[in-house]
Amino acid sequence: MGRKTKVALTVGAAGVAAWAASKVVAKPIPREIKKALDFNKPVILAHRGGHSEAPENTQAAFSQSAELGVHGFAVDIRLTKDEEIIVFHDEFTDRTTDFSGRVADYTLSELKKADAGYRFEDNAGHFPYRGQGEVILSLRELLQTFPHMFIAINLKDSPDTYEGSLMPSKLWRLLDELEAENRVAVTSAYDEQTDRFNLYSQNRVATGAGDGEVKKAYAAFTSKLGHLYSPHADLFRIPEKLGVFPLGTEGFIQFLKQLNVAVYFEDVTDKDSFVKLLSIGASGFITDRPTVVMEIIQEHIGE
Repeated sequence: MGRKTKVALTVGAAGVAAWAASKVVAKPIPREIKKALDFNKPVILAHRGGHSEAPENTQAAFSQSAELGVHGFAVDIRLTKDEEIIVFHDEFTDRTTDFSGRVADYTLSELKKADAGYRFEDNAGHFPYRGQGEVILSLRELLQTFPHMFIAINLKDSPDTYEGSLMPSKLWRLLDELEAENRVAVTSAYDEQTDRFNLYSQNRVATGAGDGEVKKAYAAFTSKLGHLYSPHADLFRIPEKLGVFPLGTEGFIQFLKQLNVAVYFEDVTDKDSFVKLLSIGASGFITDRPTVVMEIIQEHIGE
Protein backbone atom coordinates (compact mmCIF):
# COMPACT_ATOMS: atom_id res chain seq x y z
CA MET A 1 0.00 0.00 0.00
CA GLY A 2 1.46 3.33 -1.05
CA ARG A 3 1.97 6.35 1.19
CA LYS A 4 -0.80 8.36 -0.56
CA THR A 5 -3.28 5.55 -0.10
CA LYS A 6 -2.46 5.31 3.59
CA VAL A 7 -2.91 9.07 4.02
CA ALA A 8 -6.25 8.98 2.20
CA LEU A 9 -7.50 6.11 4.35
CA THR A 10 -6.34 7.88 7.50
CA VAL A 11 -8.10 11.11 6.53
CA GLY A 12 -11.25 9.18 5.58
CA ALA A 13 -11.26 7.31 8.87
CA ALA A 14 -10.79 10.57 10.76
CA GLY A 15 -13.74 12.07 8.91
CA VAL A 16 -15.97 9.12 9.74
CA ALA A 17 -14.85 9.29 13.37
CA ALA A 18 -15.60 13.02 13.53
CA TRP A 19 -19.03 12.45 12.01
CA ALA A 20 -19.78 9.65 14.48
CA ALA A 21 -18.63 11.81 17.38
CA SER A 22 -20.84 14.69 16.24
CA LYS A 23 -23.83 12.32 16.18
CA VAL A 24 -23.21 11.59 19.85
CA VAL A 25 -22.48 15.15 20.98
CA ALA A 26 -24.72 17.29 18.76
CA LYS A 27 -28.37 17.52 19.78
CA PRO A 28 -30.70 19.42 17.45
CA ILE A 29 -32.98 21.77 19.34
CA PRO A 30 -36.63 21.39 18.24
CA ARG A 31 -38.78 24.49 18.10
CA GLU A 32 -41.25 25.17 20.86
CA ILE A 33 -44.67 24.39 19.38
CA LYS A 34 -46.56 27.62 18.74
CA LYS A 35 -50.28 27.74 19.46
CA ALA A 36 -51.00 29.31 16.07
CA LEU A 37 -49.58 26.24 14.30
CA ASP A 38 -51.00 23.58 16.60
CA PHE A 39 -53.50 21.90 14.25
CA ASN A 40 -54.37 18.21 14.23
CA LYS A 41 -55.29 18.18 10.51
CA PRO A 42 -53.72 19.68 7.39
CA VAL A 43 -54.34 23.41 7.23
CA ILE A 44 -55.75 25.19 4.17
CA LEU A 45 -54.94 28.87 3.76
CA ALA A 46 -56.54 30.92 0.98
CA HIS A 47 -53.72 32.82 -0.74
CA ARG A 48 -54.64 36.51 -0.79
CA GLY A 49 -58.14 35.33 0.02
CA GLY A 50 -58.19 32.92 -2.93
CA HIS A 51 -57.31 35.29 -5.73
CA SER A 52 -58.23 32.95 -8.59
CA GLU A 53 -61.83 33.01 -7.41
CA ALA A 54 -62.37 36.62 -6.28
CA PRO A 55 -60.42 39.92 -6.30
CA GLU A 56 -57.27 39.41 -4.28
CA ASN A 57 -57.06 40.78 -0.74
CA THR A 58 -60.66 42.01 -0.68
CA GLN A 59 -63.53 41.49 1.70
CA ALA A 60 -65.28 39.50 -1.02
CA ALA A 61 -62.38 37.05 -1.36
CA PHE A 62 -61.85 36.57 2.37
CA SER A 63 -65.55 36.13 3.11
CA GLN A 64 -66.04 33.66 0.26
CA SER A 65 -63.09 31.54 1.39
CA ALA A 66 -64.18 31.66 5.04
CA GLU A 67 -67.57 30.28 4.03
CA LEU A 68 -65.84 27.34 2.35
CA GLY A 69 -64.30 26.37 5.70
CA VAL A 70 -60.65 27.28 5.15
CA HIS A 71 -58.54 27.60 8.29
CA GLY A 72 -57.27 31.03 7.38
CA PHE A 73 -55.48 33.22 4.89
CA ALA A 74 -51.97 33.87 3.60
CA VAL A 75 -51.46 37.56 2.87
CA ASP A 76 -48.74 40.04 1.98
CA ILE A 77 -48.42 43.38 3.72
CA ARG A 78 -47.13 46.79 2.70
CA LEU A 79 -46.70 50.11 4.48
CA THR A 80 -48.51 53.25 3.29
CA LYS A 81 -47.27 56.82 3.27
CA ASP A 82 -48.90 57.43 6.66
CA GLU A 83 -47.32 54.20 7.97
CA GLU A 84 -50.47 52.11 8.04
CA ILE A 85 -50.16 48.41 7.26
CA ILE A 86 -52.31 47.27 4.36
CA VAL A 87 -53.00 43.84 2.86
CA PHE A 88 -51.48 44.22 -0.59
CA HIS A 89 -49.19 42.12 -2.76
CA ASP A 90 -47.45 44.37 -5.27
CA GLU A 91 -45.17 47.31 -4.58
CA PHE A 92 -47.12 49.31 -7.17
CA THR A 93 -50.81 50.18 -7.21
CA ASP A 94 -51.65 49.03 -10.74
CA ARG A 95 -54.04 46.31 -9.51
CA THR A 96 -56.53 49.09 -8.77
CA THR A 97 -58.01 51.93 -10.81
CA ASP A 98 -57.01 55.60 -11.03
CA PHE A 99 -53.70 55.09 -9.22
CA SER A 100 -50.11 54.82 -10.39
CA GLY A 101 -46.91 54.66 -8.43
CA ARG A 102 -45.81 52.89 -5.30
CA VAL A 103 -48.10 51.96 -2.42
CA ALA A 104 -45.81 53.98 -0.15
CA ASP A 105 -46.66 57.13 -2.13
CA TYR A 106 -50.27 57.12 -0.83
CA THR A 107 -52.00 57.35 2.51
CA LEU A 108 -54.49 54.72 3.60
CA SER A 109 -57.41 57.09 3.09
CA GLU A 110 -56.25 57.84 -0.46
CA LEU A 111 -55.87 54.13 -1.27
CA LYS A 112 -59.35 53.45 0.08
CA LYS A 113 -60.72 55.41 -2.90
CA ALA A 114 -59.43 52.79 -5.34
CA ASP A 115 -61.68 50.09 -6.81
CA ALA A 116 -59.93 46.96 -5.51
CA GLY A 117 -62.20 44.69 -7.55
CA TYR A 118 -61.60 46.38 -10.89
CA ARG A 119 -58.99 44.02 -12.34
CA PHE A 120 -60.56 40.69 -11.45
CA GLU A 121 -61.72 38.73 -14.52
CA ASP A 122 -63.76 35.54 -14.26
CA ASN A 123 -63.52 32.49 -16.51
CA ALA A 124 -66.12 33.93 -18.88
CA GLY A 125 -64.08 37.08 -19.44
CA HIS A 126 -66.36 39.26 -17.33
CA PHE A 127 -65.42 41.74 -14.59
CA PRO A 128 -68.13 41.07 -12.00
CA TYR A 129 -66.61 43.07 -9.14
CA ARG A 130 -66.09 46.40 -10.90
CA GLY A 131 -67.88 49.18 -9.11
CA GLN A 132 -69.11 46.85 -6.36
CA GLY A 133 -67.45 48.72 -3.52
CA GLU A 134 -64.44 46.47 -2.91
CA VAL A 135 -61.67 48.45 -1.22
CA ILE A 136 -58.11 47.89 -0.05
CA LEU A 137 -58.07 46.53 3.49
CA SER A 138 -55.75 47.35 6.33
CA LEU A 139 -54.28 44.46 8.28
CA ARG A 140 -56.11 45.78 11.33
CA GLU A 141 -59.43 45.44 9.50
CA LEU A 142 -58.63 41.88 8.41
CA LEU A 143 -57.64 40.76 11.90
CA GLN A 144 -60.71 42.35 13.46
CA THR A 145 -63.16 41.07 10.83
CA PHE A 146 -61.95 37.46 11.08
CA PRO A 147 -60.90 36.99 14.71
CA HIS A 148 -61.22 33.19 14.51
CA MET A 149 -58.95 32.72 11.48
CA PHE A 150 -55.25 31.87 11.33
CA ILE A 151 -53.33 34.36 9.17
CA ALA A 152 -49.87 33.87 7.68
CA ILE A 153 -48.49 37.39 7.22
CA ASN A 154 -45.70 37.87 4.68
CA LEU A 155 -43.48 40.95 4.97
CA LYS A 156 -42.90 41.95 1.35
CA ASP A 157 -40.69 45.02 1.71
CA SER A 158 -36.94 44.50 1.70
CA PRO A 159 -35.19 45.34 4.99
CA ASP A 160 -33.02 47.77 3.00
CA THR A 161 -35.99 50.03 2.22
CA TYR A 162 -37.50 52.67 4.48
CA GLU A 163 -40.81 50.79 4.63
CA GLY A 164 -39.03 47.52 5.33
CA SER A 165 -37.01 49.04 8.16
CA LEU A 166 -40.20 50.15 9.92
CA MET A 167 -42.38 47.12 9.27
CA PRO A 168 -41.16 44.68 11.98
CA SER A 169 -41.81 47.12 14.82
CA LYS A 170 -45.07 48.42 13.32
CA LEU A 171 -46.38 44.88 12.87
CA TRP A 172 -45.48 43.81 16.38
CA ARG A 173 -47.23 46.81 17.92
CA LEU A 174 -50.40 46.04 15.99
CA LEU A 175 -50.40 42.35 16.92
CA ASP A 176 -49.71 43.19 20.54
CA GLU A 177 -52.51 45.77 20.63
CA LEU A 178 -55.03 43.35 19.11
CA GLU A 179 -53.75 40.41 21.18
CA ALA A 180 -53.33 38.44 17.97
CA GLU A 181 -49.99 36.78 18.79
CA ASN A 182 -51.44 33.27 18.93
CA ARG A 183 -53.30 33.29 15.61
CA VAL A 184 -50.70 34.53 13.16
CA ALA A 185 -47.39 33.48 11.67
CA VAL A 186 -44.97 36.08 10.34
CA THR A 187 -42.94 35.17 7.27
CA SER A 188 -40.62 36.88 4.81
CA ALA A 189 -38.30 35.88 2.00
CA TYR A 190 -35.70 37.85 3.96
CA ASP A 191 -34.54 36.01 7.09
CA GLU A 192 -33.31 39.36 8.39
CA GLN A 193 -36.88 40.66 8.52
CA THR A 194 -38.22 37.85 10.68
CA ASP A 195 -35.12 38.06 12.89
CA ARG A 196 -35.81 41.75 13.44
CA PHE A 197 -39.48 41.09 14.08
CA ASN A 198 -38.51 38.51 16.69
CA LEU A 199 -36.46 41.11 18.54
CA TYR A 200 -39.79 42.77 19.33
CA SER A 201 -41.98 39.69 19.73
CA GLN A 202 -39.43 37.72 21.78
CA ASN A 203 -40.47 34.37 20.30
CA ARG A 204 -44.13 34.88 21.20
CA VAL A 205 -45.22 34.71 17.55
CA ALA A 206 -44.68 31.87 15.07
CA THR A 207 -42.19 32.85 12.37
CA GLY A 208 -41.48 31.44 8.92
CA ALA A 209 -38.24 30.51 7.22
CA GLY A 210 -36.78 32.83 4.62
CA ASP A 211 -34.95 31.69 1.49
CA GLY A 212 -31.63 31.32 3.31
CA GLU A 213 -33.05 29.20 6.11
CA VAL A 214 -34.81 26.86 3.67
CA LYS A 215 -31.57 26.29 1.72
CA LYS A 216 -29.63 25.71 4.94
CA ALA A 217 -32.14 23.12 6.15
CA TYR A 218 -32.17 21.29 2.83
CA ALA A 219 -28.36 21.27 2.66
CA ALA A 220 -28.18 19.79 6.16
CA PHE A 221 -30.77 17.14 5.29
CA THR A 222 -29.10 16.01 2.05
CA SER A 223 -25.55 16.09 3.42
CA LYS A 224 -26.39 13.65 6.23
CA LEU A 225 -25.49 16.35 8.74
CA GLY A 226 -29.09 16.93 9.75
CA HIS A 227 -28.18 16.18 13.36
CA LEU A 228 -26.22 19.44 13.36
CA TYR A 229 -29.19 21.52 12.21
CA SER A 230 -31.34 23.46 14.66
CA PRO A 231 -34.13 25.44 12.99
CA HIS A 232 -34.57 29.18 13.38
CA ALA A 233 -38.21 29.18 12.21
CA ASP A 234 -41.48 27.49 13.11
CA LEU A 235 -42.92 27.29 9.59
CA PHE A 236 -41.60 26.48 6.14
CA ARG A 237 -43.64 27.84 3.21
CA ILE A 238 -42.14 25.98 0.27
CA PRO A 239 -42.87 24.80 -3.27
CA GLU A 240 -42.60 21.14 -4.25
CA LYS A 241 -39.30 21.92 -5.94
CA LEU A 242 -36.69 24.62 -5.43
CA GLY A 243 -35.06 24.72 -8.85
CA VAL A 244 -33.91 21.13 -9.40
CA PHE A 245 -34.09 20.25 -5.71
CA PRO A 246 -37.17 18.25 -4.61
CA LEU A 247 -38.55 19.65 -1.36
CA GLY A 248 -41.81 17.72 -1.45
CA THR A 249 -40.37 14.43 -0.22
CA GLU A 250 -41.41 12.40 2.80
CA GLY A 251 -37.86 12.43 4.14
CA PHE A 252 -37.52 16.21 4.12
CA ILE A 253 -41.01 16.74 5.53
CA GLN A 254 -40.42 14.33 8.41
CA PHE A 255 -36.95 15.78 9.03
CA LEU A 256 -38.56 19.16 9.67
CA LYS A 257 -41.60 17.88 11.56
CA GLN A 258 -39.34 16.05 14.02
CA LEU A 259 -37.97 19.49 14.86
CA ASN A 260 -41.53 20.84 15.39
CA VAL A 261 -41.42 22.78 12.12
CA ALA A 262 -44.70 22.91 10.20
CA VAL A 263 -44.37 22.42 6.43
CA TYR A 264 -46.86 24.27 4.22
CA PHE A 265 -46.72 23.83 0.45
CA GLU A 266 -47.68 26.56 -2.00
CA ASP A 267 -48.16 26.68 -5.76
CA VAL A 268 -49.48 23.09 -5.87
CA THR A 269 -51.87 22.96 -8.82
CA ASP A 270 -52.01 19.26 -9.67
CA LYS A 271 -54.49 17.08 -7.74
CA ASP A 272 -52.19 14.04 -7.74
CA SER A 273 -49.35 16.10 -6.27
CA PHE A 274 -51.69 17.49 -3.66
CA VAL A 275 -52.86 14.02 -2.61
CA LYS A 276 -49.26 12.75 -2.53
CA LEU A 277 -48.15 15.59 -0.26
CA LEU A 278 -51.14 14.95 2.00
CA SER A 279 -50.18 11.28 2.31
CA ILE A 280 -46.54 11.95 3.22
CA GLY A 281 -47.27 14.41 5.99
CA ALA A 282 -47.64 17.99 4.69
CA SER A 283 -48.84 20.25 7.51
CA GLY A 284 -50.79 22.56 5.24
CA PHE A 285 -51.32 24.20 1.88
CA ILE A 286 -51.51 27.75 0.60
CA THR A 287 -53.79 27.90 -2.41
CA ASP A 288 -55.21 30.35 -4.93
CA ARG A 289 -58.19 28.02 -5.48
CA PRO A 290 -59.69 27.19 -2.09
CA THR A 291 -62.89 25.71 -3.56
CA VAL A 292 -60.99 22.97 -5.39
CA VAL A 293 -58.64 22.26 -2.50
CA MET A 294 -61.40 22.03 0.08
CA GLU A 295 -63.15 19.45 -2.11
CA ILE A 296 -59.96 17.37 -2.22
CA ILE A 297 -59.50 17.64 1.53
CA GLN A 298 -63.06 16.51 2.21
CA GLU A 299 -62.67 13.64 -0.23
CA HIS A 300 -59.46 12.31 1.32
CA ILE A 301 -59.55 13.13 5.03
CA GLY A 302 -63.17 14.20 5.66
CA GLU A 303 -64.45 17.23 7.52
